[in-house]
Amino acid sequence: MTHSLHPTAQKGFSSVAELYQQVRPSYPAEIVQWLKHDLQLTAESSVVDLGSGTGKFLDYLKQVTSHITAIEPVTEMLEQLKIVHPEVHALQASSDNIPLSSECVDAVLCAQSFHWFSNIETLNEIHHILKPEGHLGLVWNQRDEEVVWVKALADLIARYEGNTPRYHSGEWKKVFENQFLFRLEGVKLLSQLQKGTVEDVVSKRFLSTSFIAAMPQEQQLQLKRQLEQIVLEHIGKHPQDEIEFPYITYAYHFKKIES
Repeated sequence: MTHSLHPTAQKGFSSVAELYQQVRPSYPAEIVQWLKHDLQLTAESSVVDLGSGTGKFLDYLKQVTSHITAIEPVTEMLEQLKIVHPEVHALQASSDNIPLSSECVDAVLCAQSFHWFSNIETLNEIHHILKPEGHLGLVWNQRDEEVVWVKALADLIARYEGNTPRYHSGEWKKVFENQFLFRLEGVKLLSQLQKGTVEDVVSKRFLSTSFIAAMPQEQQLQLKRQLEQIVLEHIGKHPQDEIEFPYITYAYHFKKIES
């Protein structure tokens, strides 16, 4: 662990690692084709899953290559990853101090994580370990807030964000300004539905969010009730009713620029 790990990530994710693994959505099946066609990954490619968390993205990388190194700084998240993916080479390290040699990997993937470490030190480190013409992929699942009841849930949660790094703030993009390490090749948008009970895919999913997981338990329970009430009021679904929660997946493809 280093100074670069945000305290909200440390406190929140260390307490909900098992819940994170259980309730976070997966990724669209089409993301595998994106890895193959856009990032040009093959069975021979070596890749790093940076900020791997509990390993939710590893199922997709493993469909392309077996040469994977997962890197995660939070001990509890890494423990969950090792339970689910014991065959994957996993290291506890931070994004600005990756214990790999220069120009040794074909691609670095950051799924649901780059906003936590979007700094120039990280970009330099990624650039250092990537082979010439190497690829950087940034992937996020985001709630589809064009759906009215989803927007109502998001508005409630937004009250508690504070200054916690988030994808939708766009702050992570600033690190790519005035730098000569990576160029953007393209952005792909995919859609998916997470199916399950209201409790699992709505309230417990939100409880796995870093800044909510860091709250006192009584406040979390109160928020859980509020979330479930919003769903009930908008679409008449109770906590144990089945629901389909809509997501949009954003996939950004960057390519390494040679010095």
